[in-house]
Amino acid sequence: MPQPLELDALVEAAQKRTGLTRFDAETFREALTIFLTDFNKLPLPEHGVEGTREVIIAALANRLKVTAYLEARPELLERPITRPVFVFGIPRTGTTLLNNLLAADPHRRSPLSWEIDNPVPPTTSATLYNDPRALAQLAAEKTLLTERPDVGKYYRFSAIYPNECLFFMGQDFKNVNWESRGKLPNYRDYLFGEVDMAPAYAYHKRYLQLLQSEAPGVWNLKMPSHSLYLDTLLKVYPDARLIWSHRDPLTATGSFCSLIDNGGQMSIGWSDPAWIGENMPWQAVQHVERIMDFRDRHGEDRVIDSHYADVIRDPIGSMRQLYAALGDEYTPEAEAGMRAWLADNPQGKFGRHTYKLDAYGLTPEGLRPRFERYLSRYDVEPEG
Repeated sequence: MPQPLELDALVEAAQKRTGLTRFDAETFREALTIFLTDFNKLPLPEHGVEGTREVIIAALANRLKVTAYLEARPELLERPITRPVFVFGIPRTGTTLLNNLLAADPHRRSPLSWEIDNPVPPTTSATLYNDPRALAQLAAEKTLLTERPDVGKYYRFSAIYPNECLFFMGQDFKNVNWESRGKLPNYRDYLFGEVDMAPAYAYHKRYLQLLQSEAPGVWNLKMPSHSLYLDTLLKVYPDARLIWSHRDPLTATGSFCSLIDNGGQMSIGWSDPAWIGENMPWQAVQHVERIMDFRDRHGEDRVIDSHYADVIRDPIGSMRQLYAALGDEYTPEAEAGMRAWLADNPQGKFGRHTYKLDAYGLTPEGLRPRFERYLSRYDVEPEG
């Protein structure tokens, strides 16, 4: 029987691993306590519990290292983050594709997977793609894809591709990535309910200020669940530019269910199709409802629309239009970078991600009415 995870023991393990003791703040404790209370009730195999223990310790260790580095260089916290771009929407609506295309512009700066995992010391502009930490992670990914070539079907990843904000915001433990680790109803209700996301976004900014210290640029950022907290995001980044990626919500929801299902099986040995079929559609609806509510308060023009169907059909033309909406110059270097990325990443490069709604007790007829407000407001091209 796996030993339950205890917050203080996890903190002590991170402190022992790093030799550091101080966190910039302990705002993570409330969320991590709620998460652990739910998580410790799950009937998981030992590898699932131990894997989660390691991921939590690694997150706490990174926060300790970020704190120590910024305490040694407090001037970094005075450097502004100007007009960052945030991409969001229902999960599985093409946010990753859009994010990668934007990141292919050499004039933009994106948090790369390897540096999110290993932020200290921060790398330089010249070594973003060949830092030894990046090369080591690329080698590990090559081994993973050799052993499990199907992994690439679910999420297009690379150590040197941009990755989601959730992987460093999660160091405040208020994040849907943690919620995906099993049936965690109390933690889910906390995340979608009374949670105060201000500390998580404040930490998000600190993390970027560290990463940009030797590798500056205009930040290009992505996380579907930014959709849930846009008012808080704007308090930290008042000049942020916001992009909503639209896709047929029925297709997106089916893909979302499959992603969580396969991710749970791989990471913790967990699968609960009934809970996934209840939880993920509810979350998908929350994403679109909260963006629409935000627009009702702030105006349609506060958010830029991008449609997955258009990006797939004409990626370069769509990006030209997006740049115009952002007010950014669409340079030859940007287009060359995007064309090179598209050539290296054709659809289906790692196989096609297939799924069936009925595996989760869902039907198109049952899902469609839940998105009525969204579908009646936006001209979203149906799929399938």
